[in-house]
Amino acid sequence: MTGTPSTARLITPTMLGAWLLLATVPLWINAVGLYPYIGVEILVWSIYALAFNLVLGTSGLPSFGHGALFGVGAYAFGLTQFNVAANLWICLLGAALAGAVAALIIGFFISHRRGIYFALMTIAFGQIFWTISVKSHSITGGEDGLLNILRLPVDLGVVSFDITDNTSLYYFVLAMFAVATVLLWRLVNSPYGRILAAIRQSETRTAHLGYNVWLYKLSVIVISGAFSGFAGGLFAMAQRSAFPDVMNLAQSGLVVMMTLVGGGLVSFWGPVIGVIVFLISRDVIGAWTSAWMLYFGAMFVLLVLFRPEGIAGAYKLALERWKVRGASSSALGSASRSG
Repeated sequence: MTGTPSTARLITPTMLGAWLLLATVPLWINAVGLYPYIGVEILVWSIYALAFNLVLGTSGLPSFGHGALFGVGAYAFGLTQFNVAANLWICLLGAALAGAVAALIIGFFISHRRGIYFALMTIAFGQIFWTISVKSHSITGGEDGLLNILRLPVDLGVVSFDITDNTSLYYFVLAMFAVATVLLWRLVNSPYGRILAAIRQSETRTAHLGYNVWLYKLSVIVISGAFSGFAGGLFAMAQRSAFPDVMNLAQSGLVVMMTLVGGGLVSFWGPVIGVIVFLISRDVIGAWTSAWMLYFGAMFVLLVLFRPEGIAGAYKLALERWKVRGASSSALGSASRSG
């Protein structure tokens, strides 16, 4: 009797291992010379990168203006806190809804486009949202952004937890990361996710099978926007501010780079690997030189040239080769014993 395939499970051993490892980070992060807040950054950006990879890696849609959705979520968190209710869950819901609505608006215009035209339109809309955030001083605070955003307590009804310090904030964001990974994993490995994968292979063939490709593309953009906005809300709370820079083209390019370096095109966990490598490289190499991006960029170029499947893809390839060598050695051993 065979076991349940990992793709059919709600929670996989890899998830449990990742969560347990991440739960230990505050215990040793200072000892290795890193500061605790980088753990919060890694988790927030990992949620964002996983949401982005739903569009790029799963559906094959090259979005280069995704920072707009992340930024909209960040602003929505602050504006909800200031104008609606200073409640953590309401603010995070507002961030996710704002990201979804912004993605819906963008999706209506770009979902029928393909390839380079799709990519260029995402850049254009990203710049539109960035310009709005800079010029709308009365709403967004202009170039200064929204300041004095609070780290609201986690109110569970019968008990409330304070998350103003970085350690408690880290564990709250880790819980949100766990929920996001479960939801996105099931989505990617559902029949819906398989249709998205078919769209990545060929939109024409998928349409000939009777699926409404435009609607599926629109829906995945909206779902990705909701998760990106949610991550933006967490980012605003962690930073205690929301500012236009997170929406510009350069910041949108970072999540693309993280996803490709990690191997998001071939692995669900690729974006998380890319985020970890990028942020740790920023801090470790950045401690030696301000030109740290030069070294990371060089690594990115080498990966694209020699391992376009990224770090996760290179690991998978090495693992497969190791298994083949192991099987060959076992076969040779059996043959020599029988001889």
